[in-house]
Amino acid sequence: MTPHPKRKHSKGRRDRRRSQDALAASNLVVCSNCGSKRMPHTVCPSCGYFKGREIVQVKKEKKTAE
Repeated sequence: MTPHPKRKHSKGRRDRRRSQDALAASNLVVCSNCGSKRMPHTVCPSCGYFKGREIVQVKKEKKTAE
């Protein structure tokens, strides 16, 4: 058999526990090279630059005229 609580937890105690469950919006910064949004302290996924230097070469997709 599983254990059962002897007393009911109060609403305040329950709500204080749940206060940490809210999701926080991620912090985004503007890339100094291309101007797109990126996570701080990471290489820009759209241009491959970090702190003014090219770290990763990003392949550009060719647009096909149909």
